[in-house]
Amino acid sequence: MMTSYTDTNTAAAEGSGMESGVPKPATRDRSIGDIIRDTRNLSAEQVEQVLKHQREKGVRFGEAAIALGYASSDDVLFALAQQFHYPLTAGETKHVSPELVALNQPFSVQAEAFRALRSQITMRFNVEGEPRRALAVISPDSGDGKTFFAANLSIVLAQLGGRTLLVDADMRSPRQHEVFGLKNSAGLSGVLSGRVEQQVIQQIAGVANLFVLPVGSTPPNPLELVERPAFGLLMHELVSKFDHVIVDTPAAAFGADASVIASRCGAALVVARKNSSRIAALQELINSLAESPAKLAGAVFNEY
Repeated sequence: MMTSYTDTNTAAAEGSGMESGVPKPATRDRSIGDIIRDTRNLSAEQVEQVLKHQREKGVRFGEAAIALGYASSDDVLFALAQQFHYPLTAGETKHVSPELVALNQPFSVQAEAFRALRSQITMRFNVEGEPRRALAVISPDSGDGKTFFAANLSIVLAQLGGRTLLVDADMRSPRQHEVFGLKNSAGLSGVLSGRVEQQVIQQIAGVANLFVLPVGSTPPNPLELVERPAFGLLMHELVSKFDHVIVDTPAAAFGADASVIASRCGAALVVARKNSSRIAALQELINSLAESPAKLAGAVFNEY
């Protein structure tokens, strides 16, 4: 729980920002007090009470509003995020999936770990002169955390401002549509089989730069679909249109899907799970990439 905020001014008492025909300032120029007032629809009397408490206790506007019960810690964090253009879902609209820690708990240890991972990946792949690649998230077995990692890595990449696409290529046990609460009537399987004419890429509410391509109908021949040239051509096109493309994959235990997808993407991140993944299976998966075009981005040890 954060208790220290940066709302050092108290412009919340100065009205809506439209007095005398003066345009309302941009979000980054508004005080956190202004943002909290508008978000919680505080009356002038409530704002005055907050300001009075602020003066008497020598605290910031956000802390005073929390103390009086007019705002929550989430409201203050949301206001802070708005001021600094940092994507953060408001308390009332938080994504229901607890797996989305980068959105629901952006200042947690887990979210910070994903930001550190983001830094490592961008340093390794944003190299001048090298071809652009999509990044496949792979692991030896189901339950290792591929979906969790792919989803949160996509979120923190999008939070940098680059257009980010998360592709659910796990056509055996797809979950990204459940994690983000999306429709799954059409998606990747339809695109690869030539049966989709509608828009299948969906934008995520609350994160302006994040998009998801779900699986759609689960096909009977997932390996054949990703082995076809159409999948490689699709990855090439998506990489040219998005700044970052992250691809979720089936577990290697179910077949060669993950290795094939990684080779088409051009890069792979291996996820292993604490007290679960076996060294032999992990080594076998890494060896399968040795003779493929995929560049190994690294391995991540999942303790979640």
